[in-house]
Amino acid sequence: MSESGALESHWFDGHSPKARAVTLRIEGAELRMRVHDDAAHPERRYPLNRVRWPERRTHGQRQAELPDGGLIQHANAAEWDAWWQASGQRESAVVGWMQSWRATLWALGGTVAFLAVAWVWGVPWLSQTLAHQIPQSLDTHIGRQSLQQLDRLFLRPSALPQAQQDDLRQRFKTVVENGYPQDDAPPWTLAFHASPVLGANAFALPGGFMVITDDLVQLLHDQPDAIVGVLAHELGHVQHRDGLDMLVRASLVSAMVGVVLGDASGFLATVPATLATQAYSRDAERRADAHAARLLHRSGIAPAAMAVFFERMLEEDAKGGEGEKDTGADGDERSVSLPIAIASHPDHEERIRYFREWQPDGVR
Repeated sequence: MSESGALESHWFDGHSPKARAVTLRIEGAELRMRVHDDAAHPERRYPLNRVRWPERRTHGQRQAELPDGGLIQHANAAEWDAWWQASGQRESAVVGWMQSWRATLWALGGTVAFLAVAWVWGVPWLSQTLAHQIPQSLDTHIGRQSLQQLDRLFLRPSALPQAQQDDLRQRFKTVVENGYPQDDAPPWTLAFHASPVLGANAFALPGGFMVITDDLVQLLHDQPDAIVGVLAHELGHVQHRDGLDMLVRASLVSAMVGVVLGDASGFLATVPATLATQAYSRDAERRADAHAARLLHRSGIAPAAMAVFFERMLEEDAKGGEGEKDTGADGDERSVSLPIAIASHPDHEERIRYFREWQPDGVR
């Protein structure tokens, strides 16, 4: 800085790569720039509000962009900042906050608090709301596409006799009709599949696509009411759109991660994998259990029939069946589980008590 209120700096006119010496001064609402080697037009004036001023940083040079395409470049940041303040200029509140460690801590704390509130209350509420606003046609499309991919990955054609499949399908249809006398049941489609990966399992996808494995049918071969109860449980997930809720929730979480950490656009290409690797919430499970108990009761079937299923799953777990085996490309077996499938849900003993002690509303 030479004379009072002036700053010796360098200017690039936007046409030549050569830096030219200039003297800068701020007067009123104008930046006045005197070019040392231009006798014809020694002074140029620019409105302050049209100059793109640099933000103050700890390190680095200062650059100001001029409205005519020129650029002022000053290597001595401290000198520039002193001139800027001596000229009566003040930084914006945003820059001041950025330079304050206290403000940074407050902003960090606020961000963490916001994310925590969004995670605990905001995301679940918004995902449930959005899931119930999605048109049935889109719900069905998502479920069909997901089932096709899961079919390529985990599912095989069923080896069960067609007569047994038809009998179980008819039993379940009767329970649904009794449970929804107004014919307002959610749409559903039941398919039987073999699956060495899933073992004894059942699951429901968006759109009402329900799958039950041969192993589960064989596990409960003498308990058809328990099989129907498992399907009623899955229909509860369909009724409450838990699959879509889970998908929307994972999308919202992915969006939050993208905002905080960076781009997460690739998530949309992993919809089926998301459905296969995200678990229903405990509330969704309890709601589906209550749905199964009500449907069984309305058909004259004791909800305690469902307890048999969980008891046998406990027996399977005790035998080391928790987490089915899949043979990888290297020939080794590895555990595979799909949290969307009922066999992977925790707290079997709690659910056994629930179904054995269940009573209709107003009785217990």
